Amino acid sequence: MLIYGALVPHPPIIRAEIGGEETKKAHKTVEAMERLAQRLAALKLDTIVIFSPHGPVFQDGLAIRGGARLKGDLARFGFFRQWEWAVDQELAAAIVREAEKEKIPCLQLTGADLAGYGLSADLDHGVVVPLSFLADESVKLVATGMSLLPWLEQYQLGVAIGRAVHRSPRRIGVIASGDLSHCLHPGAPAGYDPRGKEFDETLMALLRAQNRTAIFDLDPVMVEKAAECGFRALLMLLGVFDGWQVEIEVLNYEGPFGVGYGVAGFAPQGEEEKGSSLLPVLRRRREEALRTRRAAESPFVRLARQTVEDHLLGTDGSLGNMDKGDLPPEARQPAGAFVSIKKHGMLRGCIGTIFPTQPTFLEEIRHNAIAAALHDPRFDPVQVDELPDLVYTVDRILPPEPVAGPADLDPQKYGVIVRSGGKTGLLLPNLEGVETIEEQLAIAKRKAGIGPEEPVTLERFEVVRYF
Repeated sequence: MLIYGALVPHPPIIRAEIGGEETKKAHKTVEAMERLAQRLAALKLDTIVIFSPHGPVFQDGLAIRGGARLKGDLARFGFFRQWEWAVDQELAAAIVREAEKEKIPCLQLTGADLAGYGLSADLDHGVVVPLSFLADESVKLVATGMSLLPWLEQYQLGVAIGRAVHRSPRRIGVIASGDLSHCLHPGAPAGYDPRGKEFDETLMALLRAQNRTAIFDLDPVMVEKAAECGFRALLMLLGVFDGWQVEIEVLNYEGPFGVGYGVAGFAPQGEEEKGSSLLPVLRRRREEALRTRRAAESPFVRLARQTVEDHLLGTDGSLGNMDKGDLPPEARQPAGAFVSIKKHGMLRGCIGTIFPTQPTFLEEIRHNAIAAALHDPRFDPVQVDELPDLVYTVDRILPPEPVAGPADLDPQKYGVIVRSGGKTGLLLPNLEGVETIEEQLAIAKRKAGIGPEEPVTLERFEVVRYF
């Protein structure tokens, strides 16, 4: 049964054996962890489930550390002590079964699996640091890594874990291990970005207000800019409490080293009334947003979508379904085109041409829509069951022009082309999360395999974007 939950940070420096005098700068975090430890000790837990972003990370599923016992230390940080816990194998197996019911891949990694993936068999510091405060070695442990699933699916994974936890006869605590923004001030580990402080303050305010739903309304760009490592673990923790009343208590928040440390307790208060689960609400919101977008999509975007759907479903109606009389003149003129596909807010494919390769813009869209769905080397080909969840945009590329230097760029207005030797990189304009010229150039260079300091020639171009 679920007894308690917590969001905790995992910086090794909060151990005095590692940080020494520096640990005093985070004394409020240490005190909050000690208070939380006292609370957990009084609850007499049998098992702790802990989610760590520094454990095995998989794109579309969750890895649980398997075996009979798990051990870890902080030797690489200068603290030479080892901890060891027995694994709650029954609960781990139940979590795998519940995740499979949600069609979310979940597996227990054996020693051979870890070796095959090049991963250490020892527990990572995202597990060891919090548990060095919170759990003696008499409790059993289920330690997981993290997935890169979209937010709703991350929550759904937590719901599945919650079912296994609630049905267990053992007294269980669930811990989300994760630091918040890593860019709170100049000199922070991820550099400085003002959105880091905005993210931390907003998230802490929502937790204090017990407003779980609004967490899913956070600006994804703000979350990305915050350079955090705890948000997905928190979403899983919230999922564990789906359908339950919970009292959230923020025990402390501070960021003395440019990284946000939040300590919060989650005390279950009993099941809510039937039908109060947040999961179906979030699903309906996503479906309604997609329906609204589909109803308002432009003819060029509809063409891209129908082209992919016709190809995968074996139908043929893309051009026939379009009223050619309503199309603007550029439809039959040649032009370069980029087709971008997203799934649940995450890029699923993007392929384009700077200059036209087909007789008309319509044919350019059709050609590049198939390429984006099936031949983007960064992704597996789109499958039929994904079609209802895909969102498309189309960019018509206007002729590029050379520029003298970065001062002539504007990431909101112009796309950029960088060239060095035989290497070329391109980035479209007005992309979420790309707010500065420096960011735009860095990404374009990285895409081309051009080093950060390598000299490049620059071109810029404008686009007409269709939604």
